[in-house]
Amino acid sequence: MANNKYKLKIDPYPYQCEGIEFGLKAKRLLIGDEPGLGKTLMSIGIVHSANAYPCLVICPSSLKINWQREFEKFTDKSALILDEGVRTAWPYYLQMGLHHVAIVNYESLRKYFVWDTGGRAFRLKDVVFCDGVKIFRSIIIDESHRVKDPSAQQSIFTRGLAEGKEYRILLSGTPVVNRPADLITQLSIMGRLKQEFGGRSAFLARYDDENTKGHDAQNLDELSAKLYATCMIRREKSKVLTQLPDKTRTDLYVEISNREEYSMASIDLAKYLELYTKCTDFDIRRKMRMKALVRFMTLRSLAARGKVQQAIDFVKVFLENDKPLILFCSLHDIVDELKKAFPDAATVTGRDSSAEKQAAVDSFQAGKTKLIICSIKAAGVGLTLTASSNVAFIELPWTMADCIQCEDRAHRIGQKDNVTCYYLLARNTIDTTLYGIIQEKKSIANQIMAADDEIPQDEMYFNELVSRFLNNEKVWY
Repeated sequence: MANNKYKLKIDPYPYQCEGIEFGLKAKRLLIGDEPGLGKTLMSIGIVHSANAYPCLVICPSSLKINWQREFEKFTDKSALILDEGVRTAWPYYLQMGLHHVAIVNYESLRKYFVWDTGGRAFRLKDVVFCDGVKIFRSIIIDESHRVKDPSAQQSIFTRGLAEGKEYRILLSGTPVVNRPADLITQLSIMGRLKQEFGGRSAFLARYDDENTKGHDAQNLDELSAKLYATCMIRREKSKVLTQLPDKTRTDLYVEISNREEYSMASIDLAKYLELYTKCTDFDIRRKMRMKALVRFMTLRSLAARGKVQQAIDFVKVFLENDKPLILFCSLHDIVDELKKAFPDAATVTGRDSSAEKQAAVDSFQAGKTKLIICSIKAAGVGLTLTASSNVAFIELPWTMADCIQCEDRAHRIGQKDNVTCYYLLARNTIDTTLYGIIQEKKSIANQIMAADDEIPQDEMYFNELVSRFLNNEKVWY
Protein backbone atom coordinates (compact mmCIF):
# COMPACT_ATOMS: atom_id res chain seq x y z
CA MET A 1 0.00 0.00 0.00
CA ALA A 2 1.35 3.39 -0.97
CA ASN A 3 1.61 6.16 1.57
CA ASN A 4 -1.12 8.66 0.67
CA LYS A 5 -4.11 10.09 2.48
CA TYR A 6 -6.51 8.79 -0.17
CA LYS A 7 -5.77 5.16 0.85
CA LEU A 8 -4.97 4.24 -2.74
CA LYS A 9 -2.53 1.46 -3.58
CA ILE A 10 -0.40 3.87 -5.61
CA ASP A 11 0.66 7.46 -5.01
CA PRO A 12 -1.06 9.86 -7.42
CA TYR A 13 0.90 12.56 -9.22
CA PRO A 14 0.59 16.03 -7.62
CA TYR A 15 -1.84 17.21 -10.30
CA GLN A 16 -3.94 14.09 -9.70
CA CYS A 17 -4.03 14.90 -5.99
CA GLU A 18 -5.27 18.35 -6.96
CA GLY A 19 -8.03 16.73 -9.01
CA ILE A 20 -9.05 14.46 -6.14
CA GLU A 21 -9.15 17.40 -3.73
CA PHE A 22 -11.26 19.40 -6.17
CA GLY A 23 -13.68 16.49 -6.48
CA LEU A 24 -13.99 15.97 -2.73
CA LYS A 25 -14.95 19.62 -2.38
CA ALA A 26 -17.18 20.00 -5.45
CA LYS A 27 -18.80 16.51 -5.27
CA ARG A 28 -20.65 17.11 -8.56
CA LEU A 29 -18.00 17.77 -11.16
CA LEU A 30 -16.54 17.25 -14.60
CA ILE A 31 -12.93 16.13 -14.86
CA GLY A 32 -12.03 17.39 -18.32
CA ASP A 33 -8.30 16.67 -18.33
CA GLU A 34 -6.83 15.86 -21.70
CA PRO A 35 -6.79 12.11 -22.48
CA GLY A 36 -3.93 10.22 -20.89
CA LEU A 37 -3.67 12.15 -17.62
CA GLY A 38 -5.37 9.53 -15.46
CA LYS A 39 -8.97 10.66 -15.05
CA THR A 40 -9.89 7.11 -14.04
CA LEU A 41 -7.50 7.18 -11.08
CA MET A 42 -8.74 10.60 -9.97
CA SER A 43 -12.40 9.57 -10.03
CA ILE A 44 -11.62 6.39 -8.13
CA GLY A 45 -9.58 8.44 -5.66
CA ILE A 46 -12.55 10.74 -5.01
CA VAL A 47 -14.97 7.87 -4.42
CA HIS A 48 -12.52 5.87 -2.32
CA SER A 49 -11.37 8.79 -0.18
CA ALA A 50 -14.99 9.76 0.52
CA ASN A 51 -15.94 6.09 1.04
CA ALA A 52 -18.83 6.83 -1.32
CA TYR A 53 -19.74 3.21 -1.91
CA PRO A 54 -21.59 1.53 -3.51
CA CYS A 55 -20.52 3.24 -6.72
CA LEU A 56 -22.04 2.93 -10.19
CA VAL A 57 -19.75 3.28 -13.21
CA ILE A 58 -21.32 3.95 -16.62
CA CYS A 59 -18.82 3.57 -19.44
CA PRO A 60 -18.42 2.41 -23.06
CA SER A 61 -18.74 -1.35 -23.44
CA SER A 62 -15.09 -1.76 -24.44
CA LEU A 63 -13.93 -0.25 -21.14
CA LYS A 64 -15.87 -2.35 -18.63
CA ILE A 65 -13.04 -4.79 -18.02
CA ASN A 66 -10.59 -1.91 -17.80
CA TRP A 67 -12.69 -0.19 -15.11
CA GLN A 68 -12.94 -3.42 -13.12
CA ARG A 69 -9.17 -3.84 -13.28
CA GLU A 70 -8.52 -0.23 -12.29
CA PHE A 71 -10.73 -0.34 -9.17
CA GLU A 72 -9.05 -3.52 -8.01
CA LYS A 73 -5.60 -2.18 -8.95
CA PHE A 74 -5.96 1.12 -7.06
CA THR A 75 -8.18 0.07 -4.11
CA ASP A 76 -9.16 -2.89 -1.96
CA LYS A 77 -12.70 -2.81 -3.36
CA SER A 78 -14.31 -5.36 -5.67
CA ALA A 79 -16.07 -4.33 -8.88
CA LEU A 80 -18.91 -6.24 -10.56
CA ILE A 81 -19.56 -6.04 -14.30
CA LEU A 82 -23.31 -6.33 -14.85
CA ASP A 83 -24.29 -9.14 -17.22
CA GLU A 84 -27.12 -11.62 -17.75
CA GLY A 85 -25.89 -13.75 -14.85
CA VAL A 86 -26.71 -11.00 -12.35
CA ARG A 87 -29.50 -9.23 -14.23
CA THR A 88 -31.86 -9.17 -11.25
CA ALA A 89 -29.51 -10.21 -8.43
CA TRP A 90 -26.91 -7.43 -8.70
CA PRO A 91 -28.44 -5.29 -5.88
CA TYR A 92 -27.95 -8.15 -3.41
CA TYR A 93 -24.25 -8.45 -4.23
CA LEU A 94 -23.84 -4.78 -3.30
CA GLN A 95 -26.09 -4.89 -0.24
CA MET A 96 -24.20 -7.88 1.15
CA GLY A 97 -20.84 -6.21 0.56
CA LEU A 98 -19.64 -8.89 -1.87
CA HIS A 99 -18.96 -6.10 -4.35
CA HIS A 100 -18.66 -2.35 -3.91
CA VAL A 101 -18.84 -1.14 -7.49
CA ALA A 102 -21.22 -1.95 -10.35
CA ILE A 103 -20.04 -1.39 -13.92
CA VAL A 104 -22.40 -1.08 -16.87
CA ASN A 105 -22.21 0.15 -20.46
CA TYR A 106 -24.49 2.87 -21.81
CA GLU A 107 -26.45 0.50 -24.06
CA SER A 108 -27.48 -1.70 -21.09
CA LEU A 109 -28.87 0.97 -18.76
CA ARG A 110 -32.46 0.12 -19.64
CA LYS A 111 -31.90 -3.62 -19.19
CA TYR A 112 -30.57 -3.40 -15.63
CA PHE A 113 -32.14 -0.29 -14.14
CA VAL A 114 -35.44 0.60 -15.83
CA TRP A 115 -38.82 -0.96 -15.12
CA ASP A 116 -41.03 1.27 -17.25
CA THR A 117 -40.62 4.22 -19.60
CA GLY A 118 -44.21 5.42 -19.78
CA GLY A 119 -44.46 5.08 -23.54
CA ARG A 120 -42.40 5.31 -26.69
CA ALA A 121 -41.69 9.08 -26.57
CA PHE A 122 -40.88 9.30 -22.89
CA ARG A 123 -39.56 11.98 -20.59
CA LEU A 124 -37.46 11.53 -17.49
CA LYS A 125 -40.46 12.00 -15.21
CA ASP A 126 -42.13 9.03 -16.94
CA VAL A 127 -39.23 6.64 -16.33
CA VAL A 128 -39.60 4.18 -13.45
CA PHE A 129 -36.26 2.91 -12.17
CA CYS A 130 -35.83 -0.29 -10.18
CA ASP A 131 -35.46 0.09 -6.41
CA GLY A 132 -31.87 -1.12 -6.52
CA VAL A 133 -30.58 2.18 -7.93
CA LYS A 134 -31.20 3.84 -4.56
CA ILE A 135 -28.28 1.93 -3.06
CA PHE A 136 -25.63 3.93 -4.95
CA ARG A 137 -23.93 6.83 -3.16
CA SER A 138 -21.82 7.82 -6.13
CA ILE A 139 -21.83 7.60 -9.89
CA ILE A 140 -18.96 7.88 -12.37
CA ILE A 141 -19.90 8.64 -15.98
CA ASP A 142 -17.00 7.90 -18.29
CA GLU A 143 -16.81 9.60 -21.70
CA SER A 144 -19.69 11.83 -20.63
CA HIS A 145 -19.81 13.61 -23.99
CA ARG A 146 -21.66 10.52 -25.19
CA VAL A 147 -24.80 11.80 -23.48
CA LYS A 148 -24.73 15.29 -24.98
CA ASP A 149 -28.03 14.71 -26.81
CA PRO A 150 -30.71 15.50 -24.17
CA SER A 151 -33.45 13.59 -26.01
CA ALA A 152 -31.52 10.32 -26.41
CA GLN A 153 -32.62 7.39 -24.23
CA GLN A 154 -29.15 6.87 -22.81
CA SER A 155 -28.96 10.54 -21.81
CA ILE A 156 -32.34 10.40 -20.08
CA PHE A 157 -31.49 7.21 -18.22
CA THR A 158 -28.10 8.60 -17.16
CA ARG A 159 -29.71 11.79 -15.83
CA GLY A 160 -32.20 9.76 -13.84
CA LEU A 161 -29.57 7.44 -12.38
CA ALA A 162 -27.45 10.42 -11.30
CA GLU A 163 -30.27 12.19 -9.48
CA GLY A 164 -29.81 12.26 -5.73
CA LYS A 165 -26.31 10.82 -5.78
CA GLU A 166 -23.95 12.63 -3.41
CA TYR A 167 -20.99 12.25 -5.76
CA ARG A 168 -21.54 12.66 -9.50
CA ILE A 169 -18.27 12.49 -11.41
CA LEU A 170 -18.23 13.03 -15.16
CA LEU A 171 -15.11 12.21 -17.16
CA SER A 172 -14.36 13.43 -20.66
CA GLY A 173 -11.25 14.63 -22.39
CA THR A 174 -13.51 16.24 -25.00
CA PRO A 175 -16.69 17.43 -23.23
CA VAL A 176 -17.37 19.90 -26.05
CA VAL A 177 -17.35 18.08 -29.38
CA ASN A 178 -18.77 20.78 -31.65
CA ARG A 179 -20.81 23.40 -29.78
CA PRO A 180 -21.27 24.91 -26.31
CA ALA A 181 -24.69 23.22 -26.22
CA ASP A 182 -22.86 19.89 -25.89
CA LEU A 183 -22.41 20.80 -22.22
CA ILE A 184 -26.12 21.16 -21.40
CA THR A 185 -26.93 17.53 -20.58
CA GLN A 186 -23.64 17.08 -18.74
CA LEU A 187 -24.36 20.13 -16.57
CA SER A 188 -27.88 18.82 -15.96
CA ILE A 189 -26.53 15.45 -14.82
CA MET A 190 -24.31 17.26 -12.32
CA GLY A 191 -27.28 19.29 -11.09
CA ARG A 192 -25.48 22.46 -12.19
CA LEU A 193 -27.47 23.61 -15.22
CA LYS A 194 -30.27 25.45 -13.44
CA GLN A 195 -28.29 26.25 -10.31
CA GLU A 196 -25.30 27.94 -11.93
CA PHE A 197 -26.41 28.65 -15.50
CA GLY A 198 -30.10 29.50 -15.17
CA GLY A 199 -31.38 26.51 -17.12
CA ARG A 200 -31.25 25.37 -20.72
CA SER A 201 -32.82 28.44 -22.33
CA ALA A 202 -30.61 30.85 -20.42
CA PHE A 203 -27.51 28.82 -21.28
CA LEU A 204 -28.31 28.77 -24.99
CA ALA A 205 -29.18 32.45 -25.09
CA ARG A 206 -25.92 33.36 -23.41
CA TYR A 207 -23.46 30.91 -24.97
CA ASP A 208 -25.00 29.19 -28.03
CA ASP A 209 -27.80 31.27 -29.53
CA GLU A 210 -30.10 28.95 -31.47
CA ASN A 211 -31.87 31.93 -33.02
CA THR A 212 -28.66 32.92 -34.76
CA LYS A 213 -28.09 31.32 -38.16
CA GLY A 214 -25.65 28.46 -37.74
CA HIS A 215 -25.78 28.60 -33.92
CA ASP A 216 -23.60 31.42 -32.66
CA ALA A 217 -21.02 30.33 -30.09
CA GLN A 218 -20.50 33.39 -27.91
CA ASN A 219 -19.20 34.60 -24.53
CA LEU A 220 -16.86 31.62 -24.47
CA ASP A 221 -14.30 33.15 -22.11
CA GLU A 222 -17.08 33.81 -19.60
CA LEU A 223 -18.37 30.25 -19.98
CA SER A 224 -14.90 28.84 -19.44
CA ALA A 225 -14.35 30.94 -16.32
CA LYS A 226 -17.73 29.93 -14.89
CA LEU A 227 -17.10 26.23 -15.48
CA TYR A 228 -13.72 26.38 -13.76
CA ALA A 229 -15.17 28.34 -10.84
CA THR A 230 -18.00 25.91 -10.18
CA CYS A 231 -17.68 22.36 -11.42
CA MET A 232 -14.85 21.66 -13.85
CA ILE A 233 -11.17 20.91 -13.59
CA ARG A 234 -9.13 20.55 -16.75
CA ARG A 235 -5.38 20.38 -17.29
CA GLU A 236 -3.32 20.06 -20.45
CA LYS A 237 -0.58 17.47 -20.74
CA SER A 238 2.01 20.04 -21.70
CA LYS A 239 1.46 21.93 -18.45
CA VAL A 240 1.12 19.17 -15.84
CA LEU A 241 2.93 16.17 -17.24
CA THR A 242 6.18 17.41 -18.68
CA GLN A 243 7.57 13.87 -18.74
CA LEU A 244 5.07 12.97 -21.46
CA PRO A 245 6.69 13.32 -24.90
CA ASP A 246 5.34 15.72 -27.50
CA LYS A 247 2.78 14.57 -30.03
CA THR A 248 3.05 15.45 -33.71
CA ARG A 249 0.73 14.98 -36.69
CA THR A 250 1.81 14.09 -40.21
CA ASP A 251 -0.58 14.27 -43.17
CA LEU A 252 0.11 11.68 -45.89
CA TYR A 253 -1.83 12.23 -49.10
CA VAL A 254 -2.33 9.10 -51.18
CA GLU A 255 -4.00 8.23 -54.46
CA ILE A 256 -7.01 5.94 -54.44
CA SER A 257 -7.26 2.84 -56.59
CA ASN A 258 -10.97 3.29 -57.40
CA ARG A 259 -10.83 6.84 -58.78
CA GLU A 260 -13.37 6.25 -61.55
CA GLU A 261 -15.97 4.78 -59.19
CA TYR A 262 -15.32 7.53 -56.66
CA SER A 263 -15.55 10.30 -59.27
CA MET A 264 -18.92 9.09 -60.53
CA ALA A 265 -20.32 8.99 -56.99
CA SER A 266 -18.83 12.40 -56.19
CA ILE A 267 -20.27 14.07 -59.29
CA ASP A 268 -23.64 12.46 -58.62
CA LEU A 269 -23.64 13.76 -55.04
CA ALA A 270 -22.63 17.24 -56.21
CA LYS A 271 -25.64 17.37 -58.55
CA TYR A 272 -27.93 16.26 -55.74
CA LEU A 273 -26.51 18.89 -53.36
CA GLU A 274 -27.04 21.61 -55.97
CA LEU A 275 -30.74 20.72 -55.92
CA TYR A 276 -30.68 20.68 -52.12
CA THR A 277 -29.20 24.17 -51.87
CA LYS A 278 -31.89 25.55 -54.20
CA CYS A 279 -34.79 23.89 -52.38
CA THR A 280 -36.85 26.22 -50.16
CA ASP A 281 -39.49 23.81 -48.83
CA PHE A 282 -38.55 22.90 -45.24
CA ASP A 283 -39.94 19.34 -45.22
CA ILE A 284 -38.51 18.43 -48.62
CA ARG A 285 -35.18 19.96 -47.67
CA ARG A 286 -35.06 17.90 -44.47
CA LYS A 287 -35.73 14.66 -46.36
CA MET A 288 -33.10 15.55 -48.94
CA ARG A 289 -30.64 16.25 -46.15
CA MET A 290 -31.05 12.75 -44.73
CA LYS A 291 -30.51 11.20 -48.16
CA ALA A 292 -27.47 13.40 -48.67
CA LEU A 293 -25.99 12.17 -45.39
CA VAL A 294 -26.26 8.60 -46.63
CA ARG A 295 -24.48 9.58 -49.85
CA PHE A 296 -21.73 11.32 -47.89
CA MET A 297 -21.25 8.10 -45.93
CA THR A 298 -21.01 6.16 -49.19
CA LEU A 299 -18.44 8.59 -50.56
CA ARG A 300 -16.43 8.37 -47.35
CA SER A 301 -16.46 4.58 -47.64
CA LEU A 302 -15.29 4.67 -51.25
CA ALA A 303 -12.37 6.91 -50.32
CA ALA A 304 -11.41 4.52 -47.52
CA ARG A 305 -11.60 1.42 -49.72
CA GLY A 306 -9.47 3.11 -52.33
CA LYS A 307 -6.70 3.60 -49.77
CA VAL A 308 -6.42 0.00 -48.57
CA GLN A 309 -3.43 -1.01 -50.68
CA GLN A 310 -1.64 2.23 -49.82
CA ALA A 311 -2.32 1.51 -46.16
CA ILE A 312 -0.98 -2.04 -46.47
CA ASP A 313 2.24 -0.74 -48.02
CA PHE A 314 2.48 1.88 -45.26
CA VAL A 315 2.09 -0.73 -42.53
CA LYS A 316 4.71 -3.02 -44.09
CA VAL A 317 7.35 -0.33 -43.65
CA PHE A 318 6.78 -0.29 -39.90
CA LEU A 319 6.68 -4.05 -39.50
CA GLU A 320 9.78 -4.55 -41.62
CA ASN A 321 11.59 -2.18 -39.27
CA ASP A 322 10.14 -3.94 -36.20
CA LYS A 323 8.16 -0.83 -35.22
CA PRO A 324 4.78 -1.39 -33.53
CA LEU A 325 1.83 0.50 -35.01
CA ILE A 326 -1.71 1.40 -33.96
CA LEU A 327 -4.02 1.54 -36.99
CA PHE A 328 -7.48 3.14 -36.82
CA CYS A 329 -10.37 2.60 -39.23
CA SER A 330 -14.16 2.19 -39.12
CA LEU A 331 -15.51 -0.11 -41.81
CA HIS A 332 -15.64 -3.84 -41.15
CA ASP A 333 -14.55 -4.73 -44.69
CA ILE A 334 -11.49 -2.48 -44.29
CA VAL A 335 -10.61 -4.33 -41.09
CA ASP A 336 -11.10 -7.64 -42.89
CA GLU A 337 -8.79 -6.61 -45.76
CA LEU A 338 -6.11 -5.52 -43.31
CA LYS A 339 -6.47 -8.69 -41.27
CA LYS A 340 -6.09 -10.73 -44.46
CA ALA A 341 -2.87 -8.88 -45.24
CA PHE A 342 -1.59 -9.11 -41.66
CA PRO A 343 -3.05 -12.29 -40.08
CA ASP A 344 -0.98 -11.90 -36.90
CA ALA A 345 -2.43 -8.47 -36.12
CA ALA A 346 -4.54 -7.93 -33.01
CA THR A 347 -7.95 -6.27 -33.37
CA VAL A 348 -10.20 -4.13 -31.21
CA THR A 349 -13.48 -3.71 -33.07
CA GLY A 350 -17.20 -3.73 -32.41
CA ARG A 351 -17.30 -7.39 -33.41
CA ASP A 352 -14.89 -8.40 -30.64
CA SER A 353 -16.12 -9.23 -27.15
CA SER A 354 -14.86 -7.25 -24.17
CA ALA A 355 -12.59 -10.15 -23.23
CA GLU A 356 -11.21 -10.39 -26.77
CA LYS A 357 -10.55 -6.65 -26.84
CA GLN A 358 -8.69 -6.79 -23.55
CA ALA A 359 -6.67 -9.79 -24.72
CA ALA A 360 -5.72 -7.89 -27.88
CA VAL A 361 -4.59 -4.89 -25.84
CA ASP A 362 -2.61 -7.10 -23.47
CA SER A 363 -0.91 -8.88 -26.38
CA PHE A 364 0.04 -5.60 -28.02
CA GLN A 365 1.26 -4.03 -24.79
CA ALA A 366 3.37 -7.11 -24.07
CA GLY A 367 5.03 -6.89 -27.49
CA LYS A 368 3.59 -10.19 -28.72
CA THR A 369 2.15 -8.49 -31.79
CA LYS A 370 3.44 -5.40 -33.59
CA LEU A 371 0.18 -4.31 -35.22
CA ILE A 372 -3.17 -3.60 -33.62
CA ILE A 373 -6.09 -2.72 -35.89
CA CYS A 374 -8.63 -0.62 -34.03
CA SER A 375 -12.14 0.56 -34.74
CA ILE A 376 -12.46 4.29 -34.09
CA LYS A 377 -15.69 3.71 -32.17
CA ALA A 378 -14.62 0.62 -30.22
CA ALA A 379 -11.07 1.62 -29.31
CA GLY A 380 -11.09 5.40 -29.46
CA VAL A 381 -11.52 5.90 -25.71
CA GLY A 382 -10.06 4.62 -22.47
CA LEU A 383 -7.59 2.03 -23.73
CA THR A 384 -3.86 2.30 -23.11
CA LEU A 385 -1.67 1.38 -26.10
CA THR A 386 1.65 2.90 -25.10
CA ALA A 387 3.64 0.00 -26.60
CA SER A 388 3.68 2.07 -29.78
CA SER A 389 4.51 5.70 -30.40
CA ASN A 390 3.05 5.55 -33.91
CA VAL A 391 -0.64 5.99 -34.64
CA ALA A 392 -2.18 5.91 -38.13
CA PHE A 393 -5.64 6.64 -39.50
CA ILE A 394 -6.97 5.06 -42.68
CA GLU A 395 -10.39 6.63 -42.14
CA LEU A 396 -11.19 9.98 -40.58
CA PRO A 397 -13.56 10.38 -37.64
CA TRP A 398 -16.23 13.08 -38.06
CA THR A 399 -14.77 15.36 -35.37
CA MET A 400 -11.34 16.42 -34.13
CA ALA A 401 -12.44 15.34 -30.65
CA ASP A 402 -12.54 11.75 -31.89
CA CYS A 403 -9.16 12.17 -33.59
CA ILE A 404 -7.58 13.32 -30.34
CA GLN A 405 -9.18 10.51 -28.35
CA CYS A 406 -7.71 7.95 -30.74
CA GLU A 407 -4.28 9.61 -30.80
CA ASP A 408 -4.15 9.59 -27.05
CA ARG A 409 -4.36 5.82 -26.79
CA ALA A 410 -0.58 6.11 -27.30
CA HIS A 411 0.04 9.63 -25.99
CA ARG A 412 -0.61 9.03 -22.29
CA ILE A 413 1.04 7.97 -19.04
CA GLY A 414 3.55 5.20 -19.75
CA GLN A 415 4.64 6.54 -23.14
CA LYS A 416 8.40 7.03 -23.36
CA ASP A 417 8.79 8.31 -26.92
CA ASN A 418 7.58 11.11 -29.11
CA VAL A 419 4.19 10.15 -30.53
CA THR A 420 3.65 10.58 -34.25
CA CYS A 421 0.14 10.45 -35.70
CA TYR A 422 -0.17 9.72 -39.42
CA TYR A 423 -3.29 10.66 -41.37
CA LEU A 424 -3.62 8.82 -44.68
CA LEU A 425 -5.73 11.25 -46.71
CA ALA A 426 -7.07 10.39 -50.15
CA ARG A 427 -6.13 13.18 -52.54
CA ASN A 428 -9.02 15.13 -54.11
CA THR A 429 -11.71 13.36 -52.09
CA ILE A 430 -14.05 14.02 -49.21
CA ASP A 431 -11.06 13.32 -46.94
CA THR A 432 -9.68 16.76 -47.78
CA THR A 433 -13.03 18.44 -47.12
CA LEU A 434 -13.65 16.62 -43.86
CA TYR A 435 -10.13 17.09 -42.53
CA GLY A 436 -10.37 20.84 -43.01
CA ILE A 437 -13.67 21.00 -41.14
CA ILE A 438 -12.65 18.91 -38.15
CA GLN A 439 -9.46 20.92 -37.68
CA GLU A 440 -11.39 24.21 -37.61
CA LYS A 441 -14.14 22.80 -35.39
CA LYS A 442 -11.56 22.24 -32.68
CA SER A 443 -11.18 26.00 -32.16
CA ILE A 444 -14.66 26.39 -30.63
CA ALA A 445 -14.04 23.56 -28.16
CA ASN A 446 -10.64 25.01 -27.28
CA GLN A 447 -12.12 28.43 -26.50
CA ILE A 448 -14.53 26.89 -24.01
CA MET A 449 -12.19 24.35 -22.48
CA ALA A 450 -9.14 26.62 -22.65
CA ALA A 451 -7.67 23.61 -24.23
CA ASP A 452 -18.91 8.04 -30.93
CA ASP A 453 -17.84 7.79 -34.59
CA GLU A 454 -21.12 9.18 -35.85
CA ILE A 455 -21.64 12.10 -38.18
CA PRO A 456 -22.65 15.23 -36.21
CA GLN A 457 -26.34 15.89 -36.76
CA ASP A 458 -26.48 19.67 -36.27
CA GLU A 459 -27.37 21.63 -39.40
CA MET A 460 -24.39 23.96 -39.04
CA TYR A 461 -21.95 21.09 -39.55
CA PHE A 462 -23.93 19.69 -42.46
CA ASN A 463 -24.22 23.00 -44.29
CA GLU A 464 -20.50 23.62 -43.90
CA LEU A 465 -19.78 20.14 -45.25
CA VAL A 466 -22.02 20.79 -48.26
CA SER A 467 -20.48 24.19 -49.00
CA ARG A 468 -16.90 22.98 -48.81
CA PHE A 469 -17.60 19.82 -50.74
CA LEU A 470 -19.18 21.73 -53.62
CA ASN A 471 -16.32 24.23 -53.73
CA ASN A 472 -13.69 21.48 -53.67
CA GLU A 473 -15.55 19.36 -56.20
CA LYS A 474 -15.38 22.18 -58.74
CA VAL A 475 -11.60 22.23 -58.36
CA TRP A 476 -11.17 18.44 -58.45
CA TYR A 477 -13.26 17.87 -61.56
